[in-house]
Amino acid sequence: MKSDLQRRRFLKATGIAGITGIAGCLGGEEGDEETDLSWHAGGTGGTYYPLSNEFKTIVDGNTDYSLTVQSTGASVENVGSLASGDADFALIQNDIAYFAKNGTGLDTFEGEAIESLMGLATLYPETITIVTQADSGIETLEDLEGARINTGDLGSGTQVNALQILQAVGIEEGDFEEENSDFESASDQIRNGDIDAAFVVGGWPVGAIEELATTTDINIVEVSGDTREAVKEQAQWFADDTIPAGTYEGVGDDVETVSVQAMIATHDGVEDDIVENVTAAIFDNVDDLTIKTDFISADSAQDGMSIELHPGAQAYFG
Repeated sequence: MKSDLQRRRFLKATGIAGITGIAGCLGGEEGDEETDLSWHAGGTGGTYYPLSNEFKTIVDGNTDYSLTVQSTGASVENVGSLASGDADFALIQNDIAYFAKNGTGLDTFEGEAIESLMGLATLYPETITIVTQADSGIETLEDLEGARINTGDLGSGTQVNALQILQAVGIEEGDFEEENSDFESASDQIRNGDIDAAFVVGGWPVGAIEELATTTDINIVEVSGDTREAVKEQAQWFADDTIPAGTYEGVGDDVETVSVQAMIATHDGVEDDIVENVTAAIFDNVDDLTIKTDFISADSAQDGMSIELHPGAQAYFG
């Protein structure tokens, strides 16, 4: 089948190995597995992981299903897990979703469209935060040339966004020393002086940055003015965003930046009724959430949706 070929080729291209845990996505196996669903999140220091565990509590408490939440390298890795059937649901960025679905935008997906990928709902803006020590001397994006920069996990949406933003101001690979790790490790590197800056993509406040700011004086590099316009021209997915003053200890002013959109994705192997029930559980009970509550709602759940909705989600949203 064409879709199976696409999935095998994608796994070969990305190095994501193994196809496991597909019983939950099929929803029709015998035994308890038919109610066990796999949900892939992101690093434990970001927003995806704790938010996913709040979704787990809601779904477990309001359906016959049980979600198993897994920490991952986030967007690009999660697309691979959805393509292989290793995940039934995952959090990804809307730009990565579009690239994967259409086989464009990134070398990983070029000519390798993941046609099985489907949308469930958009959630909240994922803010691009560029963190340095306060005494780093880095005040603008242009100051990052020649710096040691953690651009996020290899293959993550954070890395994709970081490279797009750096390229927008003329900083190409080779013009800086690149490090790759999750947000918590990147924060440790900032604290220890092992790197000059780190890109973090997630809904503010990001736990890893909050913790860093309690022990280290930090600065957040602005993406504003003509620089922000250049970034948005480089990648149409970016939108204007602001990190409010006081979000992080020691950062007393609003910080202008850009963002993408977080979304829940699934794939066409998950049965319609499972997707509809999971969607209903989440969006009928958004009052039970404590994370990103100003943004997540049924009314806004299709804002910025970049790929085709799964029929189960369509049945809920109408």
